[in-house]
Amino acid sequence: MVVLKTREELRRWVKLNQNRERVLVPTMGALHRGHTSLFDEGVKAAGGEGDVLATIFVNPTQFGPNEDFDAYPRHFEEDLEKCENHGVTAVFAPSSAEMYEENASISVTESSLSKHLCGASRPGHFDGVCLVVSKLFLLTQPDAAVFGEKDFQQLAIIRRLVRDLNFPIKIISGKTVREKDGLALSSRNAYLSDKDRAEAPVIHAALKAAANSIGDGSLTSPEEVITQLSTQINRASGAEIDYLAVVDADTLEAVASFGQNPIRILAAVHFGKTRLIDNIGVIGAD
Repeated sequence: MVVLKTREELRRWVKLNQNRERVLVPTMGALHRGHTSLFDEGVKAAGGEGDVLATIFVNPTQFGPNEDFDAYPRHFEEDLEKCENHGVTAVFAPSSAEMYEENASISVTESSLSKHLCGASRPGHFDGVCLVVSKLFLLTQPDAAVFGEKDFQQLAIIRRLVRDLNFPIKIISGKTVREKDGLALSSRNAYLSDKDRAEAPVIHAALKAAANSIGDGSLTSPEEVITQLSTQINRASGAEIDYLAVVDADTLEAVASFGQNPIRILAAVHFGKTRLIDNIGVIGAD
């Protein structure tokens, strides 16, 4: 496995391997089993003769002024070991100065999918995601890229980015990886107190119960779903709900009823200062 620190090193590596299938897996490091499962998906997609290129870059443009950019965990050597153990061919790990010019003045703006859900409480976040992902796509020239379903809004926005800007890249979704008690793996789980960690699995439990209730017909409207979710999650004394939503899986627009299109139930919940997100698919979802 090779580690690339500069755009020039990356350019030479891409040129040298230009005839090989290349799958990109962007990360911000602090890797856990959720990330390594995406590497595994990348290895599968690349085939025996292809390359999996991971990126480790804590992107400053997607953090707001009161968010945890400086506190975001960084474990570079441990991350490299995990990359190598999961079949990653190369890692691109640039500095902020390598990725952004001091007087950079061009941005990438998403004007529809990012305006609610997580975008409402994190203004500018998804524009920062779109900018860095666009730059990574241009720099790495992948055939495919892997993004996790845990941040479903981000996944939908990346799919729209690829569609609208005509990137010739296949987007592969990776299933959410969970602890035994159902809590979705996240780097931010490390911030939870013992009490909050014990209560946090209520999010997935509530989502799963709601999906089952839609499936068996006991919940027949989005309003009923939201009410049941709210009641169950609020039984956790430390939970403070940011949002609960039942949306079309493609447009992320709130649905008025349950039809044939795949829908997604999404939740964002604060436990103390830690904000956790999760989601589940229903009605024909993958």
